[in-house]
Amino acid sequence: MSAGSDPGSPAAVLQRPHRTRVQVFVDWVRSRRPANSWPALLGLAGFAAMLVLQQLIEPGTQRLLTAVFMFVALAQAWNLIGGYTGYASFGQVAFFGLGAYTVAVLMNNYHVSFWLAMPVAILAGVLFAVLIGVPLLRLRGHYFAIATLGAAEGLREVVNNLTPITGGGLGITIPTFGDQVPTPYFGKPGFYLAFLVLAAASVAVCALLARSRFGYAMVAVNEDQEAAGAVGINTTLVKVVAFAVSAAIVACAGALYAFQQIEFYPTDVFDASFTVLMVIMVMIGGSGTIAGPLAGAVGLELLSQFLRVNLGAYNQLIFGAIIVVVVVFFPQGVVNYFREALRSREFSVLGNVRRYRL
Repeated sequence: MSAGSDPGSPAAVLQRPHRTRVQVFVDWVRSRRPANSWPALLGLAGFAAMLVLQQLIEPGTQRLLTAVFMFVALAQAWNLIGGYTGYASFGQVAFFGLGAYTVAVLMNNYHVSFWLAMPVAILAGVLFAVLIGVPLLRLRGHYFAIATLGAAEGLREVVNNLTPITGGGLGITIPTFGDQVPTPYFGKPGFYLAFLVLAAASVAVCALLARSRFGYAMVAVNEDQEAAGAVGINTTLVKVVAFAVSAAIVACAGALYAFQQIEFYPTDVFDASFTVLMVIMVMIGGSGTIAGPLAGAVGLELLSQFLRVNLGAYNQLIFGAIIVVVVVFFPQGVVNYFREALRSREFSVLGNVRRYRL
């Protein structure tokens, strides 16, 4: 079932007679407004639970959950541009690496405090997103995906060749100990809190955007860009802003990751597997939702760590096989599957496969 076949979608309502296109789009926006605030209360409860849990778990488990929080933020960021707006970016790692190197260069070369370097890193990610987004977001489908991948690879080569500034292939080290350090090292408890706040902020930002008029404009661009433009939506602005907000979250994650790692190389922070994991987590959980990337990031990162600890050399093979099985049986994402199943009272997995003609 395609998105456009939904009778309540923006593309469908635009075809209804006797009403202006602007009015039907406004009515659709109003009809999608949330009727209660229980998701926000549930999110606050989860945030409070994670704060309490920190006092009860060992440092090793704190580091594991820190990685989970980071991928929650990354998945939510990718979902903005890939899930809601419908532009599958394969170059998100560019913003991650840019945020990491901006912080590292400022702290190592100029002895700038992390708390001043991090906003600069976020700004750098946003500016780079706007710079490449204006021309690249005119492309669609796999052309856009390949172009963003090329932009990420190009940025990695630039960083790799700026040896006097970035250290190039020799890597870069952030000073974290001693009397002259710009900012004392956070340690495992500090990074746990930092990434928890980032994850919570990313979920909150994405939820607010998704339920705003701008969020509905993103969905309209995803479903039918021409129709969205016909009702007065500035589609170029919507795409660029979504791309920039996504980049800001990813750059912030990269900045924190760089400080956590202390020493790293271009291949570490411009690793395409970061983008691949973002995409997989969103697709497994359910794109175009808030709960989907959250569930996908938490589930897949915990599963990956469990398999790595318990299955040794076979962990990647089994992890990949599990992903294939989930994609085959739940092509719309696990969260979307259960949402549709609860609404239709149809829980047959094979029926779900047939519905999507796989």
